[in-house]
Amino acid sequence: MNFIQNLGQDLHQKSNRELAIPMENYMKNNFSFLGIKTEERRAIFKENYEKYKSEIKANFRTIAWELFNKNEREFHQCAIDLLVKEFKKNFILEDIKLIEKLIITNSWWDSVDVVAKYLLGGYLQQFPNETYEVIERFSNSENMWLNRSAIIFQLSYKEKTNFDLLKSECKKHKDSKEFFIQKAIGWALRDYSRFNPNGVSEYVNSTNLKPLSQREALRNIK
Repeated sequence: MNFIQNLGQDLHQKSNRELAIPMENYMKNNFSFLGIKTEERRAIFKENYEKYKSEIKANFRTIAWELFNKNEREFHQCAIDLLVKEFKKNFILEDIKLIEKLIITNSWWDSVDVVAKYLLGGYLQQFPNETYEVIERFSNSENMWLNRSAIIFQLSYKEKTNFDLLKSECKKHKDSKEFFIQKAIGWALRDYSRFNPNGVSEYVNSTNLKPLSQREALRNIK
């Protein structure tokens, strides 16, 4: 596809090994980087997006998945940016399969958190009747990143957050020893505390959460 080919050429032309090394170290060397800063990467993406808009709109799911399976992290980031831009409220029911693949492929917090908040969260806002089945499946999975996604997917819901569901997910995973799960619990509760500080405070005080989860959850409650 022309978009992928030209995007790749433009990204490789801007590669910078001196910048790539600290990026790779920051991500615990889980991924290779070209060494392109976010602002520049997004400018390259935008230029190519405008050039190949019709091609992208006809094939954006396929294009994104191909980008997400390339080696360097910048391609994965472009894939997610593309999907966030194209999906909006244009999900189809089968998109949960792609969303799940994105969560469990090349998994790390930087990709999973965006997919969970904007793609999984957006999908379940469009198809609310799917929420309990999807979240139950993700929550019961042996994949930690699916568990994390089940906890944080409502981050964009604001005052429309289903607090009962959030409490249920936090309680289910409260004894996890995984840093990313403990952090997710605290983050999700802290985010919702902007709209229901008393409810979050009461829940945390009555639930034996891990210390990290407690600290994160109550950070903004005076």
